[in-house]
Amino acid sequence: MTTETTTHEVQPKTKIIRQTNNGAGGAIYGLGLIGAWVYYIGQATTFWLGVLGFLKGIVWPAFLVFALMKYLGM
Repeated sequence: MTTETTTHEVQPKTKIIRQTNNGAGGAIYGLGLIGAWVYYIGQATTFWLGVLGFLKGIVWPAFLVFALMKYLGM
């Protein structure tokens, strides 16, 4: 009669984290995008400056962060 010993590896329990987002950040970005387009395109005097204003409107948070860091002296 033989006795077999079995080893069971204990797996660590994984914790499931569920993150919910209500989309408020997207709404703020969208309003900022429209506002930036109105500002930049409204200031444009030529067609190509209007195109540049459209592109600047897409990346307006980068301009905001840059100005904030410049103001804070970082």
